[in-house]
Amino acid sequence: MKLLEYGAGWNIDILLQRFAKIFIGCLAAVTSGMIYALYLSAYHERKFWFSNRQELEREITFQGDSAIYYSYFKDMLKAPSFERGVYELTHNNRTVSLKTINAVQQMSLYPELIASVLYQATGSNEIIEPVYFYIGIVFGLQGVYVTALFVTSWLMSGTWLAGMLTVAWFIINRVDTTRIEYSIPLRENWALPYFACQVAALTGYLKSNLNTYGERFCYLLMSASTYTFVMMWEYSHYLLFLQAISLFLLDSFSLEQSDKVHEVYKIYVFSLFLGYLLQFENSALLVSPLLSLVVALMLAKCLQLNVKKGTFVAKIMKVINFYLVCTLTVTLNIIMKMFVPHKENGHMLKFLEVKFGLNMTKNFTMNWLLCQESLQAPSQDFFLRLTQSSLLPFYILVLIICFLSMIQVIFRRINGKSLKETVTLEDGQIGERPEIIYHVIHTILLGSLAMVIEGLKYLWTPYVCMLAAFGVCSPELWMTLFKWLRLRTVHPVLLALILSMAVPTIIGLSLWKEFFPRLMTELMELQEFYDPDTVELMTWIKRQAPVAAVFAGSPQLMGTIKLCTGWMVTSLPLYNDDDLLKRNENIYQIYSKRSAEDIYKILTSYKANYLIVEDAICNEVGTMRGCRVKDLLDIANGHVVCEEGDKLTYSKHGRFCHEVKINYSPYVNYFTRVYWNRSYFVYKINAVISFQS
Repeated sequence: MKLLEYGAGWNIDILLQRFAKIFIGCLAAVTSGMIYALYLSAYHERKFWFSNRQELEREITFQGDSAIYYSYFKDMLKAPSFERGVYELTHNNRTVSLKTINAVQQMSLYPELIASVLYQATGSNEIIEPVYFYIGIVFGLQGVYVTALFVTSWLMSGTWLAGMLTVAWFIINRVDTTRIEYSIPLRENWALPYFACQVAALTGYLKSNLNTYGERFCYLLMSASTYTFVMMWEYSHYLLFLQAISLFLLDSFSLEQSDKVHEVYKIYVFSLFLGYLLQFENSALLVSPLLSLVVALMLAKCLQLNVKKGTFVAKIMKVINFYLVCTLTVTLNIIMKMFVPHKENGHMLKFLEVKFGLNMTKNFTMNWLLCQESLQAPSQDFFLRLTQSSLLPFYILVLIICFLSMIQVIFRRINGKSLKETVTLEDGQIGERPEIIYHVIHTILLGSLAMVIEGLKYLWTPYVCMLAAFGVCSPELWMTLFKWLRLRTVHPVLLALILSMAVPTIIGLSLWKEFFPRLMTELMELQEFYDPDTVELMTWIKRQAPVAAVFAGSPQLMGTIKLCTGWMVTSLPLYNDDDLLKRNENIYQIYSKRSAEDIYKILTSYKANYLIVEDAICNEVGTMRGCRVKDLLDIANGHVVCEEGDKLTYSKHGRFCHEVKINYSPYVNYFTRVYWNRSYFVYKINAVISFQS
């Protein structure tokens, strides 16, 4: 009897310890997310002196495509009803001249629709200004992002200390982990927090020792976050495609229960078809490589034969199955594109051809994209920053150990050996855990892309933080290393437990000492965002320009004009539409060596009434040779060729943006200057051409 009482008391103590561990971990995760969201809010306030600005000055802080997104949020709030607002956005003819667009579908405006509903339904319109509500939601989602990364690292390592280290590395390296500081309303800032939640749920779902209730919870969370992710970002299916490849490789080597992986495939199909219906029959989802891959995997499973594992026939069948999936995926994707009407992303394919040296082009748009810093290979500064914060060295160490352990397990599976149902610390086989293998494959795929295009580092670096933190805090990883080294002098299990606590503690203290003062300095430092010329320009437009006026200029400036004034423009800073890309190239001709008559014909073809010339572009001094807008235009137009061995040719016309400022014929016949300041020159496009001598 006493023995039973002792056993019951012991079980209660274990349950209390587990509850306390989970409670403290959850509290730390939520607190980390809240602190990060508050940090972003405080930093944004100090950077722009936001609360002391007038509404117009606040709106000017939204640059380029960010201005477009926030302008549609404002339009939804001005609409007499939600239904009317949605209708006006889906049949929008008040943004781009001579063009009616479905802005909700083309720009993925579901975040703005949801935010507008929340703003009015919660009564926030009576207590908070729209701009604070809008950026507050985005900052809150970034807190969710950090919390999800915390939980993922915690699930993998078994200790919430890994989550704390993940958050620390994420914040310290935030220049390379997120673009929230530069452009708040970007689609990725709305979408990636949901993807992080999906990854956390998938990590839990793949664990071998998960109970039924935990598995159901992870499955439901994964379903909801996957669908939301698809709805929030037009490029989401590409990221899910990489994830599906990781799961396919995980399943190919029988490193996870096949049924679990195929349940995830069903979530993909459900999310894609539901997204297709609710995104106004978005054909891009039907012709996506993700759908083709998932359908191919399901067909391959139906054709799969049951053979004894480890035999020569089983190995041959694995190779045949792999080849079958790859062939079916390509074939299905080609067939879908043949029968499903869709807009071909021709500019993306051409960009990739030029990027990898498969083709040469003088096309302005292609060369302009190639010159963008985010589309070039990562700089040395990127790797230097990750090394200085100690993130990159530990990530490489963890990745090498996990990868080699995974290879060991794969060879065992090929030889017919089964995986252990429960992996103990003494086994020293971290590569036998399915969730670890998935993350290793996924981070290698993301890292490979990030090495080619720097902008993709924002997808990869957060998971670098998570994987590195998990590794240094995991006793299993250290035990795997010690088993390879055949450590004898000290008990390896004890040493692994000590290092899994000591190493992250030392890292945390060193990060605190070096980087915490910098973070506090950033918050204490009051920065100044001062752009009086743009404020004056917007004020002039609102006061002097006719309501029906159409403005032409650089796409980035047009986005600001749309937000701050509501006036119609000729182009937008969006790069997913061939027509808009062509418009942008045509409007940029105002900085080329073209005649006044040519520019006049281009502008009037888009019904433009006013032209805005930016001095910063006209007199641009680029840091990279041949990447200034005017240089790219000269190359595209054949006015000057700077390549070695090619003959130099020149235009008989001067550069338009320079010549039009001089006010002589024939420029004054077509354009009349009506406003100027240090940065901008505004010209009225004459409806009736007056030929003056």
